[in-house]
Amino acid sequence: MSAQKKNSDAVRFKDIRNSKALRDFAVEERFETGIVLKGTEIKSIRQGKAQISDSFARVERGEVFLYNAHIDEYTFGNINNHEPKRVRKLLLHSKEIRRIGVALDAGGYTLIPLRIYFKGSLAKVEVGLAKGKKLYDKRDDMKKKIQTREMDRAMAGRY
Repeated sequence: MSAQKKNSDAVRFKDIRNSKALRDFAVEERFETGIVLKGTEIKSIRQGKAQISDSFARVERGEVFLYNAHIDEYTFGNINNHEPKRVRKLLLHSKEIRRIGVALDAGGYTLIPLRIYFKGSLAKVEVGLAKGKKLYDKRDDMKKKIQTREMDRAMAGRY
């Protein structure tokens, strides 16, 4: 046996993405934030058992909080396991919080989480300052996507 650690049993973590975000919103600015988690929450995220599709963030009293993010209870946890839909604090610089707060107060903008990922051993949340798309904007996006797909197919057949 070699002295190296075998990673064949380890679960490969993939980003947890908000699939509805780019379909329903036009993201204008993105921010990388830290998130305050409990021990069992970080273990569940490492297993990929989280969902942020219906979640949003708010600025309250100079701090940013994430609402409706569902992180499953850790399967091997005990009575100290976390609550799946609790409010979680996001960590940002004060300049960024002020910029987000001004945009949200002006109206028309929403702060939505786009993905959860790991940077080293720390969990990060990418949030976006976004405006909601109208129905005709969604239709235009679908038309553009179909046209590019057809062009790619036509170009692939030429070679």
